[in-house]
Amino acid sequence: MVTNGSASLRYHTFDELDEIYARLRKTFQAGTTRPLAYRRRQLLQLARLIQDNASAMQDAVFEDLARARQETVVSELGSVIAQCLYAAEHLEEWAKPKEVQGEAWRSHWNPTTYKVPKGVVLIIGPWNYPYILTLGPLVGALAAGCPCVVKGSELAPTVAQLLTDLFPRYLDPNAYVFVNGAIPETTHLLSSRWDHIMFTGGGKAGRIVSAAAAKHVTPVTLELGGKSPVVIAEDADIELAAKRILWGKLQNSGQLCVSPDHIYVPRSKQDALIAALLKMYNMFWPNGPFHEDAQWGKIINPTYHARLKSLLDRTKGDIVIGGYYDGDRRIAPTIVKNVTLDDALMEECRSELFGPILPINAVEDLDEAIRLVNRQPTPLALYAFTNSKDTEEKLLESTKSGALVVNDTFSHLAVYEMPFGGQGDSGYGSWYGKASFDTFTHLRGFVHVLNAGEPHMANRYPPYTDAKYDAMSGGINVKIPDN
Repeated sequence: MVTNGSASLRYHTFDELDEIYARLRKTFQAGTTRPLAYRRRQLLQLARLIQDNASAMQDAVFEDLARARQETVVSELGSVIAQCLYAAEHLEEWAKPKEVQGEAWRSHWNPTTYKVPKGVVLIIGPWNYPYILTLGPLVGALAAGCPCVVKGSELAPTVAQLLTDLFPRYLDPNAYVFVNGAIPETTHLLSSRWDHIMFTGGGKAGRIVSAAAAKHVTPVTLELGGKSPVVIAEDADIELAAKRILWGKLQNSGQLCVSPDHIYVPRSKQDALIAALLKMYNMFWPNGPFHEDAQWGKIINPTYHARLKSLLDRTKGDIVIGGYYDGDRRIAPTIVKNVTLDDALMEECRSELFGPILPINAVEDLDEAIRLVNRQPTPLALYAFTNSKDTEEKLLESTKSGALVVNDTFSHLAVYEMPFGGQGDSGYGSWYGKASFDTFTHLRGFVHVLNAGEPHMANRYPPYTDAKYDAMSGGINVKIPDN
């Protein structure tokens, strides 16, 4: 059991986890989750779960993180409801078998791709966005017809307990279960043979999940975050860039996998950017971020809070504003200029700052910014501020990232019709909208070879002869086009 503030959370025992796994496996083998009508009903029930309990869900996040309720409604609850309705509306289209148009000589085999559920799946969610990053992927499992165990984060116990209570009231308890635990319970879950695992969290834990899945050759989707940089071009609207960067950074007090991690700005524009950031800072928090009206959230626990304090204590950059903290797990949004690549704020190149600290790196030009971006592991998001189509194209061609967002931060998460996922150190696989359905769906090939075609297959059987060789080797003698 874990206690955080006034919230306590009972962990599931190993025996309970084993019983849940066996129950869901039995449900899948019975075919319960396969009918589209069942899937659609579960999708709408998940939407109702959120709509009926929106206030309680906001309160739970506030208890664990002190996050502003508006952030929870906009970035999490509304998005999951929209995904549920979108999936329910398009379910028949997504699940429809697809006839394959092959060469004429085998077209009568009726080649078809069937969209079938992979099986019983495991979703391991994080604490920072416990609804969108656990219930969001669950939408895909529901749509695909996969029974699912959802493992919540013990670091957000109020949210985890609420979802534990709500799941059996709205969803089929023989197919969808929310479970709780820490490292031992998660390790026990990973010892079972799942048909797909989705994990959202840090790179170190992601490697452990991937290694455990490999023992059973289980496919995995990893969403791992990373240091998502901001590149500001010479032609950028500096004031608008400052407003949108700072807004993206303040979401959940910087505890977001696609939070703008640091900025590359032309040296000639650095002073203008800092002035614009200060203007927006005072606009967002006119009485300071710790004022009761500011609705400024907390760092998840004392350990993470101490880590961020240590980074601020060790930085050699110049703190422009912020830099202070309190004993209630809060750290003021902090802007730091003159940050170099060997600074404490940049040293953890494989993991994001995950807090409200915004380092500014001055560069000579766009080319230097691109070189620095490419020296780091591939980020989950790359943000660029420019009005030049040529600059957009250059960034698309010269950098790698899970997503490229121009002239804003964070907003690509609103486009659930587009796949979301990382590359390299920021993860692999994708989800969101139809991509979530695809993640938990196996494309099963099907052909029906007619008995009547046997006379045309005589040349494939032994004993092999020169005549059979000549008849069957046409595929290597086709004309290959010039360039």
